[in-house]
Parts: sequence; structure tokens; C-alpha cells
Amino acid sequence: MTWEQAVSWLRTQPERQDLVRACFFDDPLLESAERFHASSEWTATRALIGPATGQALDIGAGRGIASYALARDGFSVSALEPDPSPLVGAEAIRGLSRLSGYHIDVHERWGEALPFETASFDVVLCRQVLHHARNLNEFCREVARVLKPGGRVVATREHVLSAKADLPIFLASHPLHELYGGENAFLLSEYHDAITGAGLKLAQSLNPLTSDINLYPMTLEDHRALLAKRFRVPKWVITNQVMRWVGERMTFPGRLYSFVAIKPLGPA
Repeated sequence: MTWEQAVSWLRTQPERQDLVRACFFDDPLLESAERFHASSEWTATRALIGPATGQALDIGAGRGIASYALARDGFSVSALEPDPSPLVGAEAIRGLSRLSGYHIDVHERWGEALPFETASFDVVLCRQVLHHARNLNEFCREVARVLKPGGRVVATREHVLSAKADLPIFLASHPLHELYGGENAFLLSEYHDAITGAGLKLAQSLNPLTSDINLYPMTLEDHRALLAKRFRVPKWVITNQVMRWVGERMTFPGRLYSFVAIKPLGPA
């Protein structure tokens, strides 16, 4: 199947409707985008992005929900999405732009060859994108190239492995990989090395239990309550430090990390 066909199939499965909504694959698209903008994931992402000024690039924009959120918050937005699909790709973004009234400049290209001038963007957002890179090092070099000095890249919800041998385990567990075959994951060190190797300064590497971004549709508070119940302790005992400690020791294949990196003002 294509990605569009896989998502179309998922939307027809009654028992998977919670997953459809959690992934923002539901229609009407504008309502889905508005729900994303109001979500705990976007609230936490916006805190990482910083002030809503200047030019933002959304790479691997999919249906355009993050592009919409960036535009609604005040950025001038370019969206990069190679899939032309009207359901999960570039045409969906164009339709969302028309419906919402927020301008989004759409480009049907891959992240390893960005069609933009050097130092064009204040912010680059990659939501669930780096693990799909055909060449992670080249992808990160292109992101660094188009960032302005002092600009930042925020890469969220990236699948992480503890060992390369774990990749088949993760792929077998993914609800759509068997249908379209496009999932992947990297070692945490591979993400870090690709980011820093591109000349960017890694500012934050957020493990699965340090941000609502990685837990959505759950929240940190939801997981804090689960840990308190599991360890049979009051919830106040499960501090942010405890959550971070537990998150660092997670090893299940495909767990989610998010990264923030800055382009230095001078030579890296």
C-alpha cells in the first residue's frame, strides 16, 4: 500500500478510531488541525520553539497540522511534503490553507535536498520526520544550511532503538508498517551525531518521560499517576527527576525522543 492507502484503511477500522484521532488523521481536517493546536503536544512544542516571529519551515508536513499551528501562532510558514496526496500530503495542506485562511507555502520535495536559500529560516520543525530520513546525516546538514545563525530546529517524536537488532521488533509492533513499509528508527547516538555533525549545537534531548510531546495523547501527569500506582507510592513522590530517571532507563524499541538544536552565531 501507499501511505495514503494505509491511512485510508486505518480510518475504516472501528476499533482503531482512538488511534485515528490521536494521530490527527480524522476529518474535517480543519477541526483536526484546531485540535492539534490546542493539544498538550503542541503546547509543549511551542515552548521549545520560542517566540512566534519570522520564517518557519515544517519538514515532512503530512496533512499540515503543524504548519497550520505555526501559521496560526504568527509564523510565515513553508511546508515541505513530498507526497502529493489530498488526504495525507501536499494537496491536503493546500486545502487546509484555503479553509483556514492562513497562508502556507507548500513544496513537494524531500528533506535531503531543500529548495531554499542558505540561512532562510528562523525555525525548522520536524515532527515525526528524522526517523524517515533516507540519509539522516545529509538531512541534518540541509536543515543546518537553511537555518539562520541563532535559529533552531525542533525535531519531535523520533523513534529510538537501544540496538540495531531491535529494529525488526519495533517494525513488527507498528500498526501501519506492515501495510506501507515506511517506518524506521535510529539509535539515540545516531540522532545526536547527525545533529552535531551538521554543525548544530544540541540543546535538549528529551527522553520519553520528560515532555508531553513524547507521551501524547497521554500527559506527564497521566504517566506520573501510573508510576505512582505501579510503585505503590503517593504521586508527589514521582518528581520530574524521577520521571527523567525512569525515562533514561527505558529500552523498548521505538520509544519517542525529541530534540532541540541551535545553529551557532559563529563558526561551529
